[in-house]
Amino acid sequence: MAFYKALNYWVYGGFAGEKSPCEFIDWAKEAGLDGVELTVGDCLKIDISEAECKKISSYAKSCGIGLRSLATGFYWGTSLSAADEAERQAALDFTRKYLKIANWLGASTILVVPGATRVAWDPSRPILSYQSVWERSTQSINELLPLAEELKVGIALENVWNRFLFSPMEWKFYLEQFNSPMLGIYFDVGNCCLYVRPEDYIEMLGQRIKAVHIKNWQGEDAGGNLHGFGDDISRGEVDFKAVFDALKRISYSGPLTAEMIPFSRLPNLLLPDLALASKTAKTLRDMDI
Repeated sequence: MAFYKALNYWVYGGFAGEKSPCEFIDWAKEAGLDGVELTVGDCLKIDISEAECKKISSYAKSCGIGLRSLATGFYWGTSLSAADEAERQAALDFTRKYLKIANWLGASTILVVPGATRVAWDPSRPILSYQSVWERSTQSINELLPLAEELKVGIALENVWNRFLFSPMEWKFYLEQFNSPMLGIYFDVGNCCLYVRPEDYIEMLGQRIKAVHIKNWQGEDAGGNLHGFGDDISRGEVDFKAVFDALKRISYSGPLTAEMIPFSRLPNLLLPDLALASKTAKTLRDMDI
């Protein structure tokens, strides 16, 4: 089977939206990719209109480039599990528009962070109990699912470094409480490596995997922190053959999107990085899948 290979916007256009969606689409076509993952809040402004989205969608189709998933960094500062109700409502409002943008673009999946007990790199964010994050994020997702089902856009919750849902078994219990085909996991193969092999997630979660982020992680001198994420997806602990074999066993047909945020460069994390974008696209293209 042939996997759909894409690149996340940030390595190409940065966190400030320095490149337009159409520039990224042009670049991806030249790079030989199947698609791109646009990001809401920088590349795509949250107040973008349906007409603007339709233009981007038409342009991507004319170039033969897919727009199957969207991502955002919004939830680190405004959470669906916030104790403050005004903040939680703001996160809900954002997500409703996010779902509509995906629908207008023809994307089938949006990346969502359900909550965080702690945002380690932002001391201004409150520390919350695990139980409270479980309960409030569950409440928020239940409020969002009717719209997701109406628009036929999947909500994919990413396994991120949010000190919440540490293992595939926790994810299984969490996702199954919703009993909705529109909810699943946006599985990042690098993010889980501190505790569990990525292929174990795939085996346990199966059809709950709606999208996959490709990156790598090296834990030897990372001390369990973000510095383990480097700028070469071919170097690290991920056994990509085992990952791809596991995906084939569950008949996975969603996107494989490389997300390159090389935290090993901190405190000088400078994006965009066009050289890294090109290097990553070539590595992804050349992967033996």
